[in-house]
Parts: sequence; structure tokens; C-alpha cells
Amino acid sequence: MSSNPEATDSTIKKPEIRYEHYTKEEQMKPIMSLMEKDLSEPYCVYTYRYFINNWPKLCWLAMDGDKCVGAVVCKLDYHKTKSFRGYIAMLAVDKDYRKLGIGSQLVIKAIEKMKEENGEEVTLETEITNKAALALYQNLGFVKDKRLLRYYLNGVDAFRLKLWLNRREETDDDDE
Repeated sequence: MSSNPEATDSTIKKPEIRYEHYTKEEQMKPIMSLMEKDLSEPYCVYTYRYFINNWPKLCWLAMDGDKCVGAVVCKLDYHKTKSFRGYIAMLAVDKDYRKLGIGSQLVIKAIEKMKEENGEEVTLETEITNKAALALYQNLGFVKDKRLLRYYLNGVDAFRLKLWLNRREETDDDDE
């Protein structure tokens, strides 16, 4: 950004962000690095591998050139054999790239893929103190499902958030 005090918002060039899903092992390290900087929970490499290797199409990266500036890591699986549930395990955006809609775009891309795969709902947990994350998810239609006491290792409570995905609308034609 410009240090010129007379610079206006229109003179500040926004980065051109490219979104891509996970395709190769070389993308793992930048994802892990980004998450380790931003998330309060430590995850081991096996946690990343579990999600990313099993559901690579549900792992999206936001790229500014060759730099990974955001990532979302998700899964889609049957929950207690009742619903085909998506789960957002991790979302992080580099602090220098926040307030540009990158986090929202990453989540939207993951949700769109879950819908394509016939997902019925999406859940996640976030710290009750993470106002930015709560606002992001609520703006995308997520609602608070329950409060989880002392959910995180740091002792902070979490909210479980849930989004119900569109199911096929039944029409009068189905009755004929």
C-alpha cells in the first residue's frame, strides 16, 4: 500500500487473487504455514493430510501470484449415517490480505462444491471471541447451533455454526 497520505482508495491497487483447489503435495506446506499463524489450535501434519488427501476438491487456496494468501480445508461425509454433512475444518487468510472478501470467497467455493456433491448441511466451530469469523459465516447464512464450553485448548468456548444447503424442491410434477 502507498505511504502517500494523499493517496485515495481508488489509487490503491487490489491484488488479483486466483482461487484453485488442492492438486499437489507442494501446496501442503504453505497451507500449514498459513493455518499455524492464524489458528489457535495446533494441528499435526496428519490432520492436514486426513482432510486434504481425502477431500482435495474441498481444499481451496487463494493465490496472489505464487503466494498462498488464504486457504479453506473441508470434508464431506455421512454424519451418524443420517445426513451428508460438510465440515469446514480450517479457514485462514493472511493478515495483509484481510477485508478483501477472500475468506468469504474461499468458503463459498467450498460450499458450492459440497452442493455439487449433494451435501445437505455444513457445520464448523469457531471461538465465541472471533467476531470477524462469526460475522463472515453469519453473512453467508450460517446460524449458531450450539455453544461448546471450553472447546479449545486455550479454554475458550466455541459456537457450532450450521448452514442448511438447498435440497431439491418438490414440485407438483412429482405427484403425478
